[in-house]
Amino acid sequence: MAIASLSSPKQNHLLAALPTAELEALAAHLELVPLSLGKMLYEPGGQLQHAYFPTTAIVSLHYVMESGASAETAGVGNEGVVGISLFMGGNTTSSSAVVQTAGHAYRLERRLLMQEFNRAGALQRLLLRYTQALITQMAQTAACNRHHSVEQQLCRWLLLTMDRQASNELVMTQELVASMLGVRREGITEAAGNLQRAGCISYRRGHISVLDRSGLETRACECYAVVKRELGRLLSDAE
Repeated sequence: MAIASLSSPKQNHLLAALPTAELEALAAHLELVPLSLGKMLYEPGGQLQHAYFPTTAIVSLHYVMESGASAETAGVGNEGVVGISLFMGGNTTSSSAVVQTAGHAYRLERRLLMQEFNRAGALQRLLLRYTQALITQMAQTAACNRHHSVEQQLCRWLLLTMDRQASNELVMTQELVASMLGVRREGITEAAGNLQRAGCISYRRGHISVLDRSGLETRACECYAVVKRELGRLLSDAE
């Protein structure tokens, strides 16, 4: 069966929150596209041409330093949209967006996005509320990286990733997780080892399996709950 027949814009929570009539009108312009692992959707300073509404893919937003080092500032999955600078007026951004988990997304051309946004209807309200939730996630990530342990950060990151996908399996190396969190690989090795001994995860080279979600939630800092609660509040109250 073709992938298109298995997918629906409603797999993206932001699009699913639109009134039926508005979603049906927008759906004619949405293009389902595959996003492969490591694909760069935009680079610092680049002109964005499309917004992406992930369904099964997860996209990592990174800030890249002059040295080439980078750290994740936020993740975007089926709860949101990649490319907020298009409708916020900036058009370009100092960060990059790279696919963390391969999957699919619905793509919308920038002109059509702005046309719908400027109608000042439900899509505009949803996009602005989602932007506030994304800012909350970025601020919480900055605070978490400064004040919480690597193990707490890893728990937060794993839980947010689990929320964005149907499976408890992640194809992810420790090196890549360390790059996401902006920490040393040795710190991730130690934290993952602690979580594995506690029965929360199982790790084999390149694969992480979450075995005990409640255990991760117990070990995580408050940052995970803050981000999840704010996203749920803003999207549920958007209409």
